[in-house]
Amino acid sequence: MVLKPSLSLFRIVKFTWKVDLLIIVTCIATYYVHEHVIPLAILLPPMLPTLLGTALAFFVGFSNNQAYDRWWEARIIWGALVNDSRSWARNILQYTNPGNLSVEELELIKSKMILRQIGFVYALKESLRKKTDGYYKQFFTNQELEQLSKEDNIPNGILSLNARDLEYLTKQNCISEFRFMQFNGFLTLFTDHMGKSERINNTVFPTSYIYFTKLFIWVLVIFITIILADSVGVWSIILGWIMGFVFHVSHQNGMALMEPFQEVPSGMPLNQISRVIEINLLQMLGEKKVPEPVTAVNGEYIL
Repeated sequence: MVLKPSLSLFRIVKFTWKVDLLIIVTCIATYYVHEHVIPLAILLPPMLPTLLGTALAFFVGFSNNQAYDRWWEARIIWGALVNDSRSWARNILQYTNPGNLSVEELELIKSKMILRQIGFVYALKESLRKKTDGYYKQFFTNQELEQLSKEDNIPNGILSLNARDLEYLTKQNCISEFRFMQFNGFLTLFTDHMGKSERINNTVFPTSYIYFTKLFIWVLVIFITIILADSVGVWSIILGWIMGFVFHVSHQNGMALMEPFQEVPSGMPLNQISRVIEINLLQMLGEKKVPEPVTAVNGEYIL
């Protein structure tokens, strides 16, 4: 997630130099062909790029709105996951009693259920980013890892482990039936957060929409260069580049938000959010040694 309210010139050039170069080459080639190879006998109406540009603005605006909606929904989901994880740990610690168990056994189960929640968050992050660094494994026993290795969906398997212990605590009179419903409600919320995240991650924005938007931008650049060549000459190359730059960069901004879980500067800061949950829950368990918060890359963005 980008932190600075403004972008440096270096960042802008790094983000756009490839498309800038391609637009310039296209404008130069279009101008040369129009002037020296295949001069048009029919003048193109100046209204043509105006109409095409207006229609294209709607295309780009719609795709950018949809992209931001996906990004913002992802941010809401993971913001809720932070709050629900804290509430889960707080309820586990405060609203359970020994019942038929010893205090030591209850404390061990409570610790496991909270550590599993940390592991759930990291496993979900790995699943969404399709990266397997195995960081979540440190929060589970070898026996639990063996059980999880049989699962196609590891985050869902982690929730099943907590559901099993929740049922066990209820049978041992450590949790009342009313409290059980509250705890189970949290597991349902975690499942919802997981499912919503997976829906966003697995739903591809219509390929044809993206393809034709890019195609129409190139058509607009070519038409502008041809039409302006008859009135301003070689300056049509610069003006064509400016128009192409505006539309292409606007479109790229939207596309950068289209996949909010990718590990890119414009994506969701899953590393930071996961670390915040880990620190908070470990401190609630009374741990003294907790990891450091995730820091920004060059003070510009955080992953």
